[in-house]
Amino acid sequence: MIYNVIGLMSGSSHDGLDIAFVEITDIRNDWSFEIKHAACIPFEKDMETNLRQAATRPVPEFLKLHTTFGRWIGTQVVDFIEQNGLHHKVHFVASHGHTVFHDPENKTSVQIGDGASISAITGLPTITDLRNADVALAGQGAPIVPIADRKFFNDFKYCLNIGGICNVTINDAAPVAFDIVPANQVLDYFAQASGKAFDAEGAWAAKGTVHDSVLAALNALPYYQSEGPKSLANEYSKQLIELIENSGMSNVEDILATLVAHITEQIALALKPYLVAEPSKMLVTGGGALNQFLVAQLSAALEAQGIEVVIPEENIVHYKEALAMAFIGVLRWREEENVLASVTGAAKNSIGGALWLGN
Repeated sequence: MIYNVIGLMSGSSHDGLDIAFVEITDIRNDWSFEIKHAACIPFEKDMETNLRQAATRPVPEFLKLHTTFGRWIGTQVVDFIEQNGLHHKVHFVASHGHTVFHDPENKTSVQIGDGASISAITGLPTITDLRNADVALAGQGAPIVPIADRKFFNDFKYCLNIGGICNVTINDAAPVAFDIVPANQVLDYFAQASGKAFDAEGAWAAKGTVHDSVLAALNALPYYQSEGPKSLANEYSKQLIELIENSGMSNVEDILATLVAHITEQIALALKPYLVAEPSKMLVTGGGALNQFLVAQLSAALEAQGIEVVIPEENIVHYKEALAMAFIGVLRWREEENVLASVTGAAKNSIGGALWLGN
């Protein structure tokens, strides 16, 4: 069976909407994929600001943003279909939406981007609200990518995504996955405060000096001491930002170097309970995979643990999460489990996603 799906991801880095047209094939439960077309549509400044501030908006404004963002997504999908000649070739759309509130302990996680609006504008069946069933079953609702890691990337013992928040999948028979540490959210915040959108290739961080006292304070934050299943809300990044801003550090190179050391140390510590005797490989994707200094520091730290860091082709680096949303959508379409309780701590595996049938 072949499914031609558009997967959509709006991540915690707030940099734009990832769109991937993916051919997903199942031959007797042997799954494969091909990313045929992909693009990242940057957010205009007003949209980015609205998304960042969504959780603090009055209810009427919040609800309007939910609809407005859904209609914007639908328009981007229509343009993407037009640009790539995909008319009558797309079976359905699977959209993650944009997380604006995440509080699984109170069984609440909200991703905006109205599915009915996407479906109405595209005329295509659209699957949204991928996390909600798991959260309702007392799960973390995150990460949800491990089902795709298990089916598509099982040659790797570990799959690490370094996005706004860094998370990992341990590809065991019953996969384990969790958020590790804020990453690009905080790196980009300090780069932007100094006039750059991001620290290209980690050039600034590579010139900086790690401040050991600040690093120790970062490593002592409570989340890192807790056991999984666990996940991070976007607000957690603010704690790191405030700690650094209150530390007296002012040199952006030193700040970024200290954050890279923090991210690297937390990844290495998080993997310790899951080390195996034989040498293993770790797939690294997300925007952080393009930060050469961070990858070099991570490779050096993990080499001692017998883990080889592998950076895949650029399409997978950038669009693996959009691919994962497409695959989660396929499983929802087939009414098969697509969120794993071994990852999230939910009462059971679930079939997540609301289906909007369009035309």
